[in-house]
Amino acid sequence: MNKPTMNDYYKVEIGISPASSDFCDLAVDLLAAIGFETFVPYEDRPGEGITAYVPAPLYTPEAVAEALDGLKPFAEATFEAEFVEGRDWNAEWEKNYFRPILVEGVVAVHSSFHTDIPTAKYDITIDPKMAFGTGHHATTSLMMRALLAAGVEGKSVIDMGTGSGILAILAAMLGANPVTGIEIDAFAEANARDNVALNLADTNAVKIIGGDASALASVGYEADFFLANINRNVITADIGRYAAVTRKGGVLVVSGFYVADRDIVAEAARSAGFEFVAADETDNWSSMTFRKS
Repeated sequence: MNKPTMNDYYKVEIGISPASSDFCDLAVDLLAAIGFETFVPYEDRPGEGITAYVPAPLYTPEAVAEALDGLKPFAEATFEAEFVEGRDWNAEWEKNYFRPILVEGVVAVHSSFHTDIPTAKYDITIDPKMAFGTGHHATTSLMMRALLAAGVEGKSVIDMGTGSGILAILAAMLGANPVTGIEIDAFAEANARDNVALNLADTNAVKIIGGDASALASVGYEADFFLANINRNVITADIGRYAAVTRKGGVLVVSGFYVADRDIVAEAARSAGFEFVAADETDNWSSMTFRKS
């Protein structure tokens, strides 16, 4: 086999015992720290495991085993890896996953290679490559629904963990200004920049920054609306930093966790100075909205 490239991937099936959405979230955090960039939970068997993808040059079974040891002594993880040769990932998404969709009747999400595009007030082109966030996952749709209802025109927005950039792009289309997206994964960060250029005539309408929550210090403004569609563990760990850059009276919208996790997220938000406003859900996935006291 030729030397693997960053366009080659390993698809890793990870089983979690005992089954728990909490342990799956922790596994995601542990694997993201060693370069995994895309995660798909077993939606038909919640909590039993995840499918994870990592660029082939970053994969070793020893590194995965060591990372998953972080679940012990609370849970055990097993994994099987399959090499996936590099290909046209946009075509792969079109073939297997990504179809044009209509969100709330007003936002069409599609790729540049689609032709069967629904007519909508807001038209968003996402060429996802391997970045998360095409609008198809329930959590992305929940966040888009919250944005549409929020009234962000003229408001400042920060989108933490922007992925493909879809939420930041929609915020800008809705009239938010300024808008900043932050993404820890370098490939997703580049993809977000590409998608901003595909959708917005003024590419400065959305600023994309690479990094984790520490990058919030470089944003340069307080958010009227702070968005975080990540996962429960990252949100609860970093929510204090979210609060620090959200103006008094500002709104925090979070997703990436199950309905069963709401109490944990709500307690972390309360401790950071946020008051609960509302919750929404689709297919057992939840979003929650808070206001800074």
